[in-house]
Amino acid sequence: MKNSILIVDDIHPIFIEQARALGFTCDYQPTLKADAAFGILPDYNGLVIRSKFQVDKQVLDLATNLRFICRAGAGMDNIDEDYALSKNITLINAPEGNMDAVGEHAIGLLLSLMNNLNAADAEIRKGSWQREANRGHELKGKTVGIVGYGHMGKSLAKKLSGFGVLIIAYDKYKTGFSDQYVREVSMEEIVRTSDVLSLHVPLTKETNGLVDDEYLFHFKKPIFLINTSRGKVVKTQSVLNAIKQGKILGAGLDVLETEKFPALREQPWFDELRQSGKVILSPHVAGWTFDSYRKISEVMAFKLKDVALL
Repeated sequence: MKNSILIVDDIHPIFIEQARALGFTCDYQPTLKADAAFGILPDYNGLVIRSKFQVDKQVLDLATNLRFICRAGAGMDNIDEDYALSKNITLINAPEGNMDAVGEHAIGLLLSLMNNLNAADAEIRKGSWQREANRGHELKGKTVGIVGYGHMGKSLAKKLSGFGVLIIAYDKYKTGFSDQYVREVSMEEIVRTSDVLSLHVPLTKETNGLVDDEYLFHFKKPIFLINTSRGKVVKTQSVLNAIKQGKILGAGLDVLETEKFPALREQPWFDELRQSGKVILSPHVAGWTFDSYRKISEVMAFKLKDVALL
């Protein structure tokens, strides 16, 4: 069927409304299992996914009439991008739709860590009033190092700009991006001068395991670490090791190497992570707000206009 889209994940209805206005037919099946999808993929020109659906070589070979894939979010690590592009399949994502959510969530994690909010709250609920033990750190005057200066990194920098911090950024794939929010620096300067490290890189072969024991060893000052990118960018045991060594003062982790239970509970580092008072965890929701739910779909539909013209 010409201009037909299979939607295999939950998305805001605004996408379907605007896609239909562009002349597309939408088959909304958010509970469809992967094996059931395999048999019908050849019937569609477009595919809309979020996280549960892995678009690998097998899927792309089955989808013989596929012209485009929309990823309702920013990361594209669940799509074999190179193989899709080799088959002339257009790839659409929507980092513009959840960049504000990620920036705000990162700041929330950071402020909670620096002011011991989670630990203090838990202590008071247990009947303990510990003022000195919960004395916090101020953001003003600190150096915030951002690794990865795309939509998410820039969103964080813009939101931090009112806190009186020095913001520096490193991006291996960009140059000349210094702006009113950040100064472009080398990774060496990030490591040498940062008080806060916030990660905003996609998961690739190069970034998989980027933050390990060796990487953290080279930081000159104790840091607060924030990861709202992908869990496999950071080795959790290395973070726990650095906390014990005093090299990490606190870690805010929205993502982990292994996510969801029961698999998470089976990880060798989970008990240590769970018991650490220096870590705040959230279940991969930094970019997933009531607002971004709609904005992501609006961005995808807007970008779909270019596909409709092909």
